[in-house]
Amino acid sequence: MELVSFLLPLINALWWPFCRIMALLSTAPVLGEGSVPMPLRALLAVALSFVMLPMTQASGGAMPDAFSLAGVVAMMEQAVIGGVLGLALQFTMAVISMLGFLTSSQVGFSMAQMNDPVNGQMSDVVSSLLSLLAILVFFGIDGHLVLMGVVGQSFRAWRVGAGFAPMLLEAIALNLAWVFSAAVLLALPIVFSTMVVQIGFGFLNRVAPSLNLFSLGFSLVTVFGLLMLVQVVRFVPDHYVAMVNQILEMLQEQMRMAHGR
Repeated sequence: MELVSFLLPLINALWWPFCRIMALLSTAPVLGEGSVPMPLRALLAVALSFVMLPMTQASGGAMPDAFSLAGVVAMMEQAVIGGVLGLALQFTMAVISMLGFLTSSQVGFSMAQMNDPVNGQMSDVVSSLLSLLAILVFFGIDGHLVLMGVVGQSFRAWRVGAGFAPMLLEAIALNLAWVFSAAVLLALPIVFSTMVVQIGFGFLNRVAPSLNLFSLGFSLVTVFGLLMLVQVVRFVPDHYVAMVNQILEMLQEQMRMAHGR
């Protein structure tokens, strides 16, 4: 009985950080991909819950009972907060994936599909290569530690059982448009160069239709697209870091607003 009376408060205290961290790991970049097994993700969430336990205790406020209706509502709140935080950082990976899709569509590589072990689905070669580059940059800038720092600060801003501001969801939704614009800006040099080549071959074919230059145009478009991709890839890590910093600034602003209310 003494062991049960000791374990029940501990389990009740660990349950709240576990729900938030598990939701974060399910939507976070790299760690939330299909290549990370669910048991490993759950084990990591349990270990991190012990680490985050002092932060949840220091945040103040009475912890709701996990076996009550208020506990169910609080569990859903923790899942929403963790899922939204992970989704916000997932936007940077979405930009790189969209860049690869736009590039493949322009250079003619979208027809070459291969099995992507990271996402568990079919994807083109350029998107897979750019995703691997983004993963290397993610661990190069200690993105896994940044994730833990974000979830640790979130317990001070959004305490367990205190709810969360709707402004957080609105800010994440508004940043979705930024994902599309960032991907288009990165792919703009490739799109423009391939369009110029196609327009040039269209004029040449109009002047000399007997040469049948369209048969050569596809190969040259692919070559020009790959040359521009080589130039663009050099700037992808810097853009990725800049996008991560922008997302972190947005999250810090939301945390300051939540902490000051």
